[in-house]
Amino acid sequence: MNHLDELEAESVYILREAFAKLDKLAILWSLGKDSNVVLWLARKAFFGHVPFPVMHVDTEKKFPEMYAFRDRYAKEWNLNFIRELCPPLEATDPTLPKAARSAARKTLGLRDAVAKHGFNGLIAGIRRDEEAIRAKERYFSPRTADNSWDLKDQPPEFWGQYMTSFPPGTHVRVHPLLHWTEVDIWRYTKREGIPLIDLYFSRNGKRYRSLGDMDITNPIASDASTLDAIIEELETTKVAERSGRAMDHEAEDAFERLRASGYL
Repeated sequence: MNHLDELEAESVYILREAFAKLDKLAILWSLGKDSNVVLWLARKAFFGHVPFPVMHVDTEKKFPEMYAFRDRYAKEWNLNFIRELCPPLEATDPTLPKAARSAARKTLGLRDAVAKHGFNGLIAGIRRDEEAIRAKERYFSPRTADNSWDLKDQPPEFWGQYMTSFPPGTHVRVHPLLHWTEVDIWRYTKREGIPLIDLYFSRNGKRYRSLGDMDITNPIASDASTLDAIIEELETTKVAERSGRAMDHEAEDAFERLRASGYL
């Protein structure tokens, strides 16, 4: 097995463990490169069929290309697709910085969606190398009944052994891509021929490296207009992946506060 095969095998194992151990499970679909890989892996894990709902928690502020992609592949992949809307900005914590407050709409929308559908587990496409606070996650990461996360009280995970038994009322986030890197995502996307939103490719010297809401996401300077060029760029770049996200340039604790309250 090569490196990508090993990554794939572990992620498929985690997805199957989640399906076996959590009785009310859904997968979160943000429409970006990571969650598209998770969906692809789920289709592989279950022989072409995703056996649980695929949910988009929608701020209604995504790029038009993202909505077109979602509508197309929800049908083509025959997904059990759920769309849930986020509450207005006024419902969020007013002490958060501007961009973080906008992002907090997803936290509240996700909390409402979990309560509405009764999910006790959510699969998400986050990676340790993406952001420092995310590096403290576990593959099976317990939350309280209100989705809050205590980053100082997480179960140990050693040698491929995962905690999958939790007390009643525990909400679990499952992270099958935790061990992947950004360049792994792109190499796997190229190998598998996974569909992509073309905003990731350079236009007039700029491209989006990470996709979020239109009003809080900016492109980076880049001439990478092909998958090979993106991979080559990532092998040498010193620029952080989320450098185009406005929230990541605000108060240092904003992201941690969001994560603790249930943000992805």
